[in-house]
Amino acid sequence: MLQKVNYEDDAETGDDRQSNLLRPAFYWEIFKRRSLYLLLPLIVIVSAGAGVAWIWPPTYLSEGKILVQSQLIPTELVRPTVTSAAQERIQVIEQRLMTRDNLIAIVDKFQLFQAQRNLMSPTQLVDLMKAKTSINIINQSLSFSRRTENPTIVFTVGYEDSNPSLAASVANELVTRILNEDIRDRTSRASDTTKFLGREVERLQAESAALEAKIAQAKESQVVTSAGATDPVAQMKAEYAQKSAIYSDKHPLMKALKRQIEAAEKAAAPAISNGGTLDALQSQREAIQKNLENASAKFATAQLGEALEKNQQSEKFEVLEQPAVPQEPIRPNRRKILGLSLLLGLGVGGGLTLLLEMLDKTIRRTADVYDLFDSHFVVALPYIVTRNEERRGRLRTRALIAAGGGLVVVIAVLAFVLLPWDLIIAKARVGLFR
Repeated sequence: MLQKVNYEDDAETGDDRQSNLLRPAFYWEIFKRRSLYLLLPLIVIVSAGAGVAWIWPPTYLSEGKILVQSQLIPTELVRPTVTSAAQERIQVIEQRLMTRDNLIAIVDKFQLFQAQRNLMSPTQLVDLMKAKTSINIINQSLSFSRRTENPTIVFTVGYEDSNPSLAASVANELVTRILNEDIRDRTSRASDTTKFLGREVERLQAESAALEAKIAQAKESQVVTSAGATDPVAQMKAEYAQKSAIYSDKHPLMKALKRQIEAAEKAAAPAISNGGTLDALQSQREAIQKNLENASAKFATAQLGEALEKNQQSEKFEVLEQPAVPQEPIRPNRRKILGLSLLLGLGVGGGLTLLLEMLDKTIRRTADVYDLFDSHFVVALPYIVTRNEERRGRLRTRALIAAGGGLVVVIAVLAFVLLPWDLIIAKARVGLFR
């Protein structure tokens, strides 16, 4: 049956053509024609994502927290010997912990990387161990603590492995080594400081004793010289003055007396020199005594600091949380992988469908005819649907609905109903499913 379309109908159809993108029926027609190109990429990509999520082995992180605890005794009473910042000590300990010998010892102790040991060199094993080990400082800001000079510091020590029990064991070993290294380092520093100051005190004491001996000797020499040389010179000068009134300077007696006075003055010169040396020695003694007092005070402080370190009453590391066996893996995020694969599948299928629809020049709507002919020569004929076409359409619709529903059910079962895949793999490894 033919139906004639007038000009007004044509105008309305042109408006309808511009509003096709707002009609759900427009997209439903595209879906019925391109359902294969939309669902096939979706099913393939989602299946691939589910396979990757299933095959990807889980990685567990066991992590412990360590607090840098402040000195128990107030620093106004006892000053610590080790005054380096906690961040600096953490970095030093990390470098010592990550040495080749320490890491190889841990690998041998826990028999790590058994599958890779025959294929990797020791250097590669050390690098792999470093990549799986983490030491991170946490910025811990406490509201009740207003101290800025000595803030509260917490850092974490962790280890990653596919075996959660092994990850916990290695993490506990790392924590133990860090605590032992901190105690050894602080005790060693305090002991070295005490020994150095002790040797300095002994050196100054020896110098002070030697100087006291020199001062005593100089005093004795000055007394002896003064007693034997000062009075005769004065007497000879008095005698020379008396006889100068009787004899001239050229008289043999006066010449002889003058020579005696000169000889006596030369003999008295060491006494004057000893007096100057004695003053210098006494000044030197005062300086050494002051240095000895300072060194002795520092030595006493160092001894108290060493006692603090040995009794572990100074700043120290305290375990807040012991590394435990992790229950959930840190990667992979299986739900995230499934969600991304679903979005990717929809994007690829939708993009392919849109591309094919744009390239397809088949005339399907009245609006498509208007692009080829004048609307005055166009009439609309209703499409006559046969019984076979109706039956095939119903079957195809049911099949698509069943496929979509099955896909949703599979995703829901994998993500929410079954046990977590990481636990399934972990239990299978320990033989719980045998």
